[in-house]
Amino acid sequence: MNTFSFTIGKTTLCALPSGGLWWAEERVLCVSDLHLGKSDRIARREGRMLPPYETRATLEKLQTDIDQTDPRHVICLGDSFDDLAVLDALTEDDKLTILRLQAGRRWTWIEGNHDAGPVDLGGEHLEELRVGGLLFRHIAQPAFDLPEDLIEVSGHYHPKFGVATGPMRPAFIYGGRRVILPAYGAYTGGLRADSPVLASLFSGQRVAVLTGRRCLAVPLGDRF
Repeated sequence: MNTFSFTIGKTTLCALPSGGLWWAEERVLCVSDLHLGKSDRIARREGRMLPPYETRATLEKLQTDIDQTDPRHVICLGDSFDDLAVLDALTEDDKLTILRLQAGRRWTWIEGNHDAGPVDLGGEHLEELRVGGLLFRHIAQPAFDLPEDLIEVSGHYHPKFGVATGPMRPAFIYGGRRVILPAYGAYTGGLRADSPVLASLFSGQRVAVLTGRRCLAVPLGDRF
């Protein structure tokens, strides 16, 4: 795989081209913002019809990452579902696919702002989770709220970035004691990785890692 490994604190992590984060030492695969069922939610709330293929495409991508990494623990970092009502709209095939992906491994659903409630699809449902020196939550908290011994891993903002005349791509951002994941779902917008909102969450140097066929690291400089 055309991945990008980086060390933050004392932990080495690997950005996958798909937008997944692989922690080899603990065999943890983390993905964020799957937004499963987004086309159903848009049709139900806005009356706009989109091709209903994003759930299947996202689950197939997740299946590929699981096949390639063989994790013992998968963490879905919030907004796994576009809202809780889409659970009723998932096809039986999609539900069975999720259950197959969970088989033989620990599976954690972290609560997001779109899916703030338990989901009846196996696994555990938590507000946040600490594994070793990493704290997994959906939305980054202010830096002064972070315990000094923890690295925070979050999602929510769907960061994207591009270089030169190239297209914007979903991107990781890391720096200091914080990692923000890109959206993993097929139907997701995004916020520029160099936006003031995201810059305000970091102190010192930060790096964007663009996803796609090959991961590309782009320094973003100091906070401004």
